[in-house]
Amino acid sequence: MRVSAPYRRVSLAVALVTALVASVVTMVSLTLVPSAQAAAGCLVGYQANQWTGGFTAAIRVTAGDTAVNGWTVTWTYGGDQRITNSWNAQVSQSGTAVTARNVAWNGSLPAGGSTEFGVQGTYASSAAAPTGFTLNGVPCNGADPTTPPPTTAPPTTAPPTTAPPTTAPPTTAPPTTAPPTTGPPTGCGAAALCDGFENQTGSAPSGDWSLNYPDCQGTGIAAIDTSVAHQGTRSVRINGTAGYCNHVFVRSNRDLSGLGAVRYARFWVRHTTALPTQHVTFLAMRDANDGNRDLRMGGQNGALQWNRASDDATLPEQSPNGVALSVPLPVNRWTCVEFMVDGNQGRLSTWVDGSAVTGLTADGTPTHDVDGQWLNRANWRPNLTDLRLGWESYGEGADTLWYDDVALGSARIGC
Repeated sequence: MRVSAPYRRVSLAVALVTALVASVVTMVSLTLVPSAQAAAGCLVGYQANQWTGGFTAAIRVTAGDTAVNGWTVTWTYGGDQRITNSWNAQVSQSGTAVTARNVAWNGSLPAGGSTEFGVQGTYASSAAAPTGFTLNGVPCNGADPTTPPPTTAPPTTAPPTTAPPTTAPPTTAPPTTAPPTTGPPTGCGAAALCDGFENQTGSAPSGDWSLNYPDCQGTGIAAIDTSVAHQGTRSVRINGTAGYCNHVFVRSNRDLSGLGAVRYARFWVRHTTALPTQHVTFLAMRDANDGNRDLRMGGQNGALQWNRASDDATLPEQSPNGVALSVPLPVNRWTCVEFMVDGNQGRLSTWVDGSAVTGLTADGTPTHDVDGQWLNRANWRPNLTDLRLGWESYGEGADTLWYDDVALGSARIGC
């Protein structure tokens, strides 16, 4: 049958209109594709611990309404802060602008999920609070977007509709096991002990750890905590109370004899109350070469110190200048503490959040206000046989502490 020319023109017009509508729909679809960046509602918490000329800060990143796979956090300092060290993130600084990127194990956050990293730095005249936090370029903490979102005019004609399919789309079964939410404890390697307490099944320490009450048992408590952890889901909580007879510790049951004379340790600690003026201890190791008396780490005059139980020597000396060469133990955040004890040469080094502490170092060279008392015993050659984490108060001082990701080895482990 011969088709008339007017009919061909109508068909052509319909085809053009159909193509135009399809083009408009495609443009609208492209315009409304959601951003791959973090959704609005993200939060970045910045908690600083400052002293004269220096600071540390714990930064907590919380995703918004959608999951994040790989994150970059930025902020701007309000003072002249300069970052010198970081952990759990790759951090760079240009002027007052700071950029932090995830490391391999903490880049994926579910919607509303969080992770934490930290920085350490210095300042000369001002440590004013930072501002302008963003997550993957999106302003956080309720800030408005830096530029208004693009708008697109609605199409002049309604797009064509399509009937729903008569059969349901195929479904995919969920994985049989959930993916890990955190990485393993850092630095296990060849360490004789590397424990994040994830194999603890009850509320009382067991297996590789046991309760220990030196001297006498009082009201101090040690327990496995499933509500607070540095990584994973478990930590050891110590409810330390004031008074000499309230000593409480958890003791490692591992055989540590293979470590040799040079011992490196790393542990993460979090606590709630600033170190008091009077002497307290939160880590102890028995010294077989010193009458089985303890080498102790703790605090006095508000700062970290080492103490030798046999002669009560302290490192640093408890003068104002000596105490100033140590550092406080930050409260309400996780802090990485490392130390090295060399039994061959009688030397000791300490790092807090990756930075060496002058006042907690005995390197064989006398240092004024630091090791004069410590070096009174020239032949000190410790032979450490155990590891205990807990709380000893010798008068004042109550605190709640958590320990996690504890490691001991013959080489430095790191944070």
